[in-house]
Amino acid sequence: MLKPLEALFDKLIAVLTALVPSWLLLLMARVALGGVFWLSARTKVEGLLTIKDSTYFLFEHEYALPLLPVNLAAQLATYSEHAFAIGLILGIATRFSALGVLGITAVIQLFVYPDAWATHLTWAALALLIATQGPGRVSLDSLLRSSRR
Repeated sequence: MLKPLEALFDKLIAVLTALVPSWLLLLMARVALGGVFWLSARTKVEGLLTIKDSTYFLFEHEYALPLLPVNLAAQLATYSEHAFAIGLILGIATRFSALGVLGITAVIQLFVYPDAWATHLTWAALALLIATQGPGRVSLDSLLRSSRR
């Protein structure tokens, strides 16, 4: 009874593997993770990159990171979220950006929202996938690498 189901499942997996190339999965992971951090970064600024007063307020009263002055923490978070999101989405300095996002995620998990582990685990899984597998074929990193050969 189980053998026909196993065979059907194996065929389904083979079809999916043939239809969904790894470059597409990596592109989707980059855009998904980059999109989360881009949207977060944009809530911290007005205009192009002017940090909102409310961002400083949040870093002082809600986030309250240890060891870093409030102004520095707000600026580092805002600018790095923008930079890493762009890196992920465009696929430039991709592994560095993925590791940067992983670091931000760890800080948020440990010091800001420890109960949001399910969300942070999702971000960490995507960041680790990108850091270990690279950006994939559809990326500026790949384009630059191929042009140097």
